[in-house]
Amino acid sequence: MFGIIFTVLGLVVFEVVSSLDNAVVNADVLATMKSKRAKKFFLFWGILFAVFVVRGFLPSLIVFLSTPKIGIFGAFRVMWESNPSVVSAMEAATPIVMMAGGMFLFLLWLHWLFLEEKTFGLPLERHIQTYGGVWFYALSALGLVGVLVAINDIGTLNPMRLALASAVGFSVFFITQGFKENAEKIEQRLIASGKESSMSDWAKVAFLEVLDMAFSIDGVVGAFAFTTMVPLILIGNGLGAIVVRQLTVANVDRIRSYAYLKNGAMYSIGFLGSVMLLEGFGAHLPAWLSPSVTIILVGYFFWRSVAKNNLKRD
Repeated sequence: MFGIIFTVLGLVVFEVVSSLDNAVVNADVLATMKSKRAKKFFLFWGILFAVFVVRGFLPSLIVFLSTPKIGIFGAFRVMWESNPSVVSAMEAATPIVMMAGGMFLFLLWLHWLFLEEKTFGLPLERHIQTYGGVWFYALSALGLVGVLVAINDIGTLNPMRLALASAVGFSVFFITQGFKENAEKIEQRLIASGKESSMSDWAKVAFLEVLDMAFSIDGVVGAFAFTTMVPLILIGNGLGAIVVRQLTVANVDRIRSYAYLKNGAMYSIGFLGSVMLLEGFGAHLPAWLSPSVTIILVGYFFWRSVAKNNLKRD
């Protein structure tokens, strides 16, 4: 029971910090809406959609894609029952999920480290970003080649499936990254035009729901580094999604004031990506490792953020 609670706590913390950008975007776009009805619809029905549809559907979709033979209904059933054939099929597919997810998360961390604007939290971050453009693409390509070579050399039971999984994780990263960058441009245009935007409020609600799905991929994929039990993922990520929506309403400026929280989220993502890659190659790591390191990293950068805010007030 303690292990389950600790895992869910780690999932909640990870979902919240990895979705802070989503909360800021939501708040900025909501501020441009004229219709109170549209805002209330997004804040109520949007929470239900984010928790039960997105966070419930995506883990099952990942399970189905990694184990097509159990069928789409089997992937949903694995959430609520312990059918031996379904469970054994899921266990056999775990390295596939880990390999694809690990590649996706590791690229996500590299992209942030080398290319994205950030508040520098560690001494080397500024120096690394100076050479960001060249090194990100070089390391991404070399990382994929290195993983494929390692799969071939280690001689796993399903080398072709593992190789395909790594390529899928690589591809999904660039697809979702392209979508996010396009969404950021749309968001900037909406904020610049304010309430005079040509986009209707209901179109903005639809935009935010699609954007939430894109942002949630990071949290759902990372959740598999904590556990492969889909019900726990649904509970942990669902609670985290509710917290993020409440932060959207409560005080988004306060979220922005914690300058280093994004650093904690991204270093957690880099660590979880490494864990998933190792487990994809067959390593067996203790269940407490991922939630422990995530809570420590987020806690450290939260403390740094609070200390920085206190200095500003003094």
